[in-house]
Amino acid sequence: MKILSLGAILLFSLSGSLHSKEQPNILWIFSEDLSPYFGCYGDPVNRDATPTLDAMAGNGVLFTHAYTPAPVCSAARSAIITGVMQTTTGTHQHRSSRAPDGTIVPPDARIHLPEGMKTIPELMRSAGYFTFNTGKDDYNFHYDRRDLYDYGTKDNYKPGMNGWQGNFAQTDVKRTYVENTWTKRPDKKQPWFGQIMIWGGKAGDRHVRDGQKLADDEVPIPPYFPDTPAYRKEWTAHYNAARGADAQVEEILDMLKTDGELENTVVFFFSDHGNNQSIRHKQFCYEGGVHIPLIIVGSHPALKAGTIRKELVSALDISATTLAMGGAVMPNHLDGQNLFGANYEPADFIISARDRCDYTIDRIRTVRTDKLRYIRNFFPDRPMLQAQYRDERPPVTEIKRIRAEGGLTPYQEKHWFGLRPEEELYDIATDPHQIQNLAEAPEYSDELKRHREILNTWMKETDDQGQYPEDSVQLKATYDLWKDKPIFKNANTNPEYEQFEGE
Repeated sequence: MKILSLGAILLFSLSGSLHSKEQPNILWIFSEDLSPYFGCYGDPVNRDATPTLDAMAGNGVLFTHAYTPAPVCSAARSAIITGVMQTTTGTHQHRSSRAPDGTIVPPDARIHLPEGMKTIPELMRSAGYFTFNTGKDDYNFHYDRRDLYDYGTKDNYKPGMNGWQGNFAQTDVKRTYVENTWTKRPDKKQPWFGQIMIWGGKAGDRHVRDGQKLADDEVPIPPYFPDTPAYRKEWTAHYNAARGADAQVEEILDMLKTDGELENTVVFFFSDHGNNQSIRHKQFCYEGGVHIPLIIVGSHPALKAGTIRKELVSALDISATTLAMGGAVMPNHLDGQNLFGANYEPADFIISARDRCDYTIDRIRTVRTDKLRYIRNFFPDRPMLQAQYRDERPPVTEIKRIRAEGGLTPYQEKHWFGLRPEEELYDIATDPHQIQNLAEAPEYSDELKRHREILNTWMKETDDQGQYPEDSVQLKATYDLWKDKPIFKNANTNPEYEQFEGE
């Protein structure tokens, strides 16, 4: 096994004493599509295989129950970058406020944040921070990237070319590519706030350390999937992706150490949502889609080494905590809270939401409480495997082939191809795979009613924008965005795939 780098060791040996600066540097290592399949989360497959993140957890604060606002990139990132639920700001429909060819979004298709609402980078800049983003934005609202980031913008940038379409900074972690970082600030004494994206769950085994790659027969398959080579391959890919993410985090810590920035930096490691490989996880509201890793470490008095926090937290708390640590203005509209604040109160529940994803129309809401997950399907007549961007990938073609041959279990047949229940309720401790729906169990009727009321109250109080039809202009833009795409034919060899990465 490769030993930890010097940079990582030094980071993890910090005492946690008060920072030498009044404002620490703050780095978000913002992973794509990654579930917490790490040793520090007790994962048996990756035990002893993720040493960097395990060490970060041992010398910082690990959150065991962190959840994303949405199980898909753009909606989750739109929420995290504002600190407000995407269903409140109208940024909940995946890849909205976009132009099909990466040009400036026409005025009638622009989604604007509520008047006066500023993003986290803008608030950090106002507090005196240099800001950058090495990676995608993928925000579902109209903005000028130069208002958010001092560095990290392509030379041909135009306002409205947000993230995935035309304004996508280089994301390779290696020093020769990561140029839009703290190294670009003119005043080296100025504190900085930055985002570095790693491919995470989309990377497969590309970044796994030598000798650490898992074989397809080393990972157990969940019961909601058929046990076939295609599913073994995709499931193994995510465990390997977790190992590769650990190696990439090590590289970033090494860069911080080399530049003399490590000691003065608070590092947040988290993901936008869960497992990319699974057709039931990403874009869906089960634990696998919304449960994310969250580790915070660095020289700050609030970060006590070896702390494990098991309460429910939201990725929106990352936004609020960042502002608090940076001494920035804390707007009243924030949905999250400072995880280390004097007035912090653990949440009783966390809400996550799924809406249109690419050209797939859907609406799902979920409530996670201490022991239970409640899910409401607003389009139960649409099967889990309705038309989607993964239709020509092996897991989808494989499960359809097995179904045609009569090889699915009764649960798999109903779950993937039948009508969805309007309500689902799962006991996570006794049913971690969430296959025993308790919504109709008499002994859970009180809990079903309680969770239903939590969701109803939340939708009313926040004026959940998902209850209203999407603007026809946005739907037309979505159609134009997809109508000429090959829908990932020959995804492994298609050059467009690396650029497109369609969620």
